[in-house]
Amino acid sequence: MLRGTRTGGRMPVTIGDVARKAGVGRGTVSRVLNNRPNVDPDTRARVQAVIDELDFVPSTTARRLSLGRSQTVAVVVPFLTRPSVVERLRGIESGLVAAGLDMIAMNVESAARRDAILHDIARPERIDGLLLVSIAPHEEELARIQGTGLPVVLVDAHHRRVPRVVTDDVGGGRLAASHLLALGHRRIGFVGDVPKPGFGFASSRLRFRGVEQALRAEGLAIRGEHLGLAEHSRPNARASAEAILEQTGRPTAIVAASDTEALGVLEAAAALGLAVPDDLSVIGYDDVEAADFVGLTTIHQPLAETGERAVARLVSLIAGREDGPLREVLPVMLVVRRTTGPAPAPDPSP
Repeated sequence: MLRGTRTGGRMPVTIGDVARKAGVGRGTVSRVLNNRPNVDPDTRARVQAVIDELDFVPSTTARRLSLGRSQTVAVVVPFLTRPSVVERLRGIESGLVAAGLDMIAMNVESAARRDAILHDIARPERIDGLLLVSIAPHEEELARIQGTGLPVVLVDAHHRRVPRVVTDDVGGGRLAASHLLALGHRRIGFVGDVPKPGFGFASSRLRFRGVEQALRAEGLAIRGEHLGLAEHSRPNARASAEAILEQTGRPTAIVAASDTEALGVLEAAAALGLAVPDDLSVIGYDDVEAADFVGLTTIHQPLAETGERAVARLVSLIAGREDGPLREVLPVMLVVRRTTGPAPAPDPSP
């Protein structure tokens, strides 16, 4: 019997109590609770009024049993303490709460951990769906997951046969470089991520591609010595930026693949006595909370919204609806703050 909760220390209300008071069967109450369409509007209103009057809330366990589902979604996410990842998770959680679903978050910080989770996660008796954040499954992993019938959606990751929600990383890179070009900069550097074995992260590489496209359109290119790639962290970005900025003919502007790395570039500039933006312009990517605090010019991507949209797509798949787009691309935008300005004069040709 489906039971609920009642405050004040009284006996718990059951679905039978609601059914008797509303003058309907238990099945009708269940359909109203689960928002099924095949209920007469007047009957639905009467049942809902009794639910409100009795303050009936189905227990989580009973609701799962009545639906035949776990009401739980697994979220596999790498490096969940990174600011951009936290923002995505905020959107995912918001979407799941609105859908009445619970979340199991699994943090991945090594290739071995990634492989183990994707090997064991596809258990339809435990979860109703799977969200993979910034992780694209290999073909054999995808075959195993899809073989169980478990719906899966990617966030900030790419696979041609899997529904996914992404932002326009290439367009964002172009936007960042175009902003600097419009300010007169011609020597532009880039600080980003070195590919991490076993993960397949693509965002830094795609943003760099956009920067290259914008420069190429102006007959320019990033010099090899103005490119700094390292494992993603603020200290590593600082070290990369210092190596770039200590050279003769240093760039007058640097695009960072993330706001975290842009903070490292700002630290390097300060350590070398370079004024921002008078001597060096810096632009980040993500628009996390810290970006506004330090006045960082950046590319805003709708991090929370990507999580919310991915949940909406997954909920549709769980319900058996396959009518959504296979690839949903959300736009990005330039946010100009205090760390970019006109190129120093004179700015010799590269």
